[in-house]
Formats: sequence, structure tokens, C-alpha cells
Amino acid sequence: MPAQSWFAPAVSRWRSVRSRLRTTHPYVVDTALAALVLFAASLQWMFPDEGDDRLTWQGFLLAAGTAAPLVWRRRAPFLSACAVSVCTPAMALYHAPPPNVAYGGLVILYTVATLCPPAQRRLTLVTWLVGASLTMMAKEHAQPFEYAFHLTSFLSAYALGVLTRVQRAYTAELEDRARRLERERASDTARATAQERARIARDMHDILAHAVSLMVVQAEAGPVVVRSDPERAEAAFDAIATSGRDAMTQLRRILGVLKEEPADGTSARVPQPGTAALPELVRQVTESTGLRVDLRTTGSPRPLHPDTEVAAYRVVQEALTNTVKHAYASTARVELDWTEDALTLTVTDDGRGPVRSPGVRGPAAPAGGHGLIGIRERAVACGGSADTGGGPDGGFRVAVRLPAAGDRQAALG
Repeated sequence: MPAQSWFAPAVSRWRSVRSRLRTTHPYVVDTALAALVLFAASLQWMFPDEGDDRLTWQGFLLAAGTAAPLVWRRRAPFLSACAVSVCTPAMALYHAPPPNVAYGGLVILYTVATLCPPAQRRLTLVTWLVGASLTMMAKEHAQPFEYAFHLTSFLSAYALGVLTRVQRAYTAELEDRARRLERERASDTARATAQERARIARDMHDILAHAVSLMVVQAEAGPVVVRSDPERAEAAFDAIATSGRDAMTQLRRILGVLKEEPADGTSARVPQPGTAALPELVRQVTESTGLRVDLRTTGSPRPLHPDTEVAAYRVVQEALTNTVKHAYASTARVELDWTEDALTLTVTDDGRGPVRSPGVRGPAAPAGGHGLIGIRERAVACGGSADTGGGPDGGFRVAVRLPAAGDRQAALG
């Protein structure tokens, strides 16, 4: 406990000092460091050992030459290293006085190892190990332990610089990776938003086109029978109201995804319709428009992904809407063929079939405008496929294959 009582505050103060140093201008920090190096070298002059040379003006200039270049050590590290590398052995050669510890050399070796390219780092290290250190020790007639001390101090300073460079490179790589991940996350978010908007646009198109088509058919039929058959006219107006209410309900359901959830965590959203709602859709179209629609199912129903369920419903809805709007058909047939790995939806009618544009040669263009494009987009988005064109017995045919839940991921991959 006593050790922890002073260690934690000391670490906190050191982190605070390091943070302030990082935010201070480099010239201010390096000037203070140069002054500290000059002061450390001056201690030998202020308190000389017996036999040491006294301070001379040549010694002061050479000592200043080992400290002053440190002011520019970050802007010009190699030039600063060259200046310090010249002045330090000069002090040893001229004994004015010779330095016991090459403080400037330790700092510059750390700086070069941190900031310089490989060739300059190797040249500086070899110069200090072979040149400066041996020159100083030879003039001082150094003992073996002094050789070891100087070599170890130089290597330690250089190694500390290497560790700092590696740590900075690692930190820069982590920061760059974090920025890349952030950009990728933003790109994924934008892509998901665009896909969701496209899905909502397709759903709104299908809902509005279907509801408006039914309402137009009933509105056109209402005035014709309003006097001759009031009950039929009343049924037409009821069908218009029912179609409008159903469209409003489905629009609220879709637009609900754009609203925030209630604070209590409950959701007022109702699941969008799927294959289970197709019989009701067929009944509604039959009662509202007079188009006889036959629904047939073969095979055993399989689990579908929720998006695929919605796509199946919208495909049938859009196909029947196109039949009501463009085909002038009297009957239509909806077939659901369930297999082990897919659901095949086929909608055919006995209408006029694909429409050929006047004066255009080649195959006839299908009716339905953007609706058929939306059907293909829905099928592809679920990993399936769509085929549209004339039916085998005339009329128009829409065939869509949608994968089951187990095969959807493989189809999309």
C-alpha cells in the first residue's frame, strides 16, 4: 500500500507532463533540451575531478557545438547529427575538457534512430561506435569498463529510438486502420441506406399502383351503374374505400421504419404481408375489379426469408395490377410451385399480351412500365430471377423464382 500511495500519483503526473510536451511547440521543447544538455556537460567543469582540465573558451564552444544543434534535431536530424558527431570527438582530442558522458551524442543517436531513413541511421551508429567513442576513450586511456559503459550507453540510446519509431509506426498504422474502418462503415451505412430507400420506393410504388388501379376501375364503373343498379354502384364505392384504407395501412407500415421506436421499447409496426396473404389479395382483386383470379398451389410450403416473403407478395400484387391496368383480361391465374429449394410464382392472364410500339420492329415490349422492372429488381435482390413475356396460350406471363431460406445466402453470395 505505501508503494501504491506514491506510485500512482507519480504515473499520473508523468502522463500529464508528457501530454503537455506533445502539445508544446517543437522548437520550445528542443531548445530546453539543448540547454539541459549544455548544463549537464558544464557540471564537469563546475566540479572537476583531480587532474581534469579546467574550462577554456575552446571547451565552451565545443560543448555548445554538441548542444546547440539539438534545437533543429527534428527539422534536420541528420545535419544535427553531423554537427554533434564532429564537436564531441573534438572535445576529447583537445582536452578542453574531454566529456565523461556524451549527452548530446545520446540525444542525437535517439533522434536519428527515430526520424532518419535506414542508410542515415546505420551511418550514424557506425560513426559513433567506431569513431567518436574510440577516439574519446583512447585519448583518456580508458579502462575496459569505460569502453563497455560508452558502447552500452550509445547502443541503449539508439535502441530506445528504434523502439520509439516502431511504436509510432504501429500507432500510425492503428490510426490509419481506424480511419479506413470508419470510411468503410460510413460506406456500408450509405449503401444500406440506399438499399432501404430503394426497397421502400418499390413497396410504395407497388402499393400505390395496386390501390389506385383498383380505385380507378371502380370509379369508372360506378357512374355507369349508379342509376340502373344502385346496389352495384354502392359496392363499387365501398371497394374504393376499402382499397384506399388498405393502401393507407400498408403505407403506414412501410413508413413506420422511418420513425423512432416508442420510449417503452414496444413497436406499433405490423409485419408486411407475405405468401400467407396472397389468398386475401386474390379475393380483393376479384371482388373489386371483376377479374376472375384463380390461385393454385403445388408442393409443400417452405420457410422463406422475411424479405423473400414480402417480395413474393409484391410480385403477385404488381403482376395483377399490370393485368388490371394494361391487359384488358377477363381471367388470371396465380400459381405457387413449392420445391425443396425455391418457390416459383407464375401469374398469367388472357389479355392482349405484350404491346408492340408502332413502327418498331423486333420482339414486342411488355406492358406495365416500371412495374416489371420492379419485379425483376425484387427477384434479384432476393437471389432469384424473373422472366416476363407472352404466355404460351396468349396473354401475358410473369414467372419469378425465389430461393428458400436455406439457399438464399448462397444465391446472394
